[in-house]
Amino acid sequence: MMTIGEKVQADIVVAMKAREEHKLTTLRMVKSALKNKEIDKREKLTDAEESQILTTLIKQRKESVESFTKGGRPELAAKEQAEIAMIEGYLPKAAGEDVIREVVAGAIDTLTVDGKRPGPKDMGAVMKVVQQRILSDGLRADGKLVSEIVKAELAK
Repeated sequence: MMTIGEKVQADIVVAMKAREEHKLTTLRMVKSALKNKEIDKREKLTDAEESQILTTLIKQRKESVESFTKGGRPELAAKEQAEIAMIEGYLPKAAGEDVIREVVAGAIDTLTVDGKRPGPKDMGAVMKVVQQRILSDGLRADGKLVSEIVKAELAK
């Protein structure tokens, strides 16, 4: 099985041959982000670390899309959206809202002691358990969505 970094490198070669300029630029940016982190760490990155870097890149792109949309620059927002789609192709499939709700419900059940459910003040503890479960299941989820679902479940 290839690592994310190896897949990106292979796709860079394909993009060069196909003369896909935007894809090539995006993939090179991803590769350099991975390489910089590897240099900082001074050893090979784990799959989880590579996924984390890509998640960060996607988050940055989403913030840019928001800024460009507010600033009336739809062409730049579209470019960033295309980059998000490309980067997401290297990550495990994002968990849907239903899956996240199941994980949250399981985490709340786990933290329920003597019939006493965690309340809104236990948000941090519940989030921690939920994020660990999402990672251990090999899923990927938007932190904002997870926190909204946890907040809603705890408010019940």
